[in-house]
Amino acid sequence: MSAAEALTDGWVVAQRNLIKIKRVPEILVFVLISPIMFVLLFAFVFGGAIETGSDVSYREFLIAGIFAQTVVFGATFTGAGLAEDMQKGIIDRFRSLPMSSSAVLVGRTTSDVVYNVLSLIIMALTGLLVGWRIREGVLDAIFGFLLLLLFAYAISWVMAYVGLLVPSVEVINNASFIVIMPLTFLSNAFVPLKDFDGVLLFLVEWNPVSALTEASRQLFGNADPRMLAGSDAWSMEHPVLYTLLWIVIILAVFIPLSVRQYRRTTSK
Repeated sequence: MSAAEALTDGWVVAQRNLIKIKRVPEILVFVLISPIMFVLLFAFVFGGAIETGSDVSYREFLIAGIFAQTVVFGATFTGAGLAEDMQKGIIDRFRSLPMSSSAVLVGRTTSDVVYNVLSLIIMALTGLLVGWRIREGVLDAIFGFLLLLLFAYAISWVMAYVGLLVPSVEVINNASFIVIMPLTFLSNAFVPLKDFDGVLLFLVEWNPVSALTEASRQLFGNADPRMLAGSDAWSMEHPVLYTLLWIVIILAVFIPLSVRQYRRTTSK
C-alpha cells in the first residue's frame, strides 16, 4: 500500500475519532477546562510568590510553561484512546478492513492534534485575560504555536507505543502520569532557571520540556536573559533547535516502534 493511501486511510480514522466529540461532548469540556484551571491557579495563587528576577511579569513567564505542560499532558489521549479501542475490540474490526496497518496510529495521533489546537486557543485567550501578551512578531508567534503542536505530536507517538503495550486505559493513565508529571515539573515551566542549582540545574537545563518552554517564551517575546542567570547550557542558548532535534529523534524512534508493535499486537 502506498504512502498516499496510508495517509488517506489515516485521515478517515482521524475523522472517526473527531466524530466522538459530538457524541461525547464531555471529553471536550474537560479538555478545555483543564488548561483554564491551570492558568488561573498559577497566575493568581502562585503569581505573587514567585519572582522571575527580570522585567517580565510572572504571568507572562507562566503562560509558555502552561502551554508546554498542557500539550504534553494532552498527548496521553493518544495512548488512552488506543488502549480503549483495544479493550473494546475496535482494533479487531479494523483488521478485517482493507486499510493500511499504520492508518489507526496516524489517525489517532492526527485527531489528537485537534484537541491540542483547541487547548492552545483556550489557553491563549485565558492568558490574554490575566495579562499575558505576545511581544514579538506575528510570524514568530505562529512558529511558537507550531513548535508546541509538533512537540505534542511527537509525544503522541510515544504514548501510542505505550498504549499498545499496556492492558487498559487505567494503566496508561497512571503510567503516563508517573512519567509526564516529573518531566513537566522538573523544568523551567513554572520556576525560573536561576532558582535551580547543582544536579537539579543540569537536569532542568537538558529537559526537552524546558527547551520547549524557553523556545516558546522567546518566540512570544516573554523571555529575559536574566532568568537564565547561572546557566550556559547549549540547550538553553539554542532552545528552538534543541526542541526540533528532540522532535525528530522521538518521531524517528517511536513511529517505527509503534507501527511494529501495532502489527505484532493485531497479529495475535
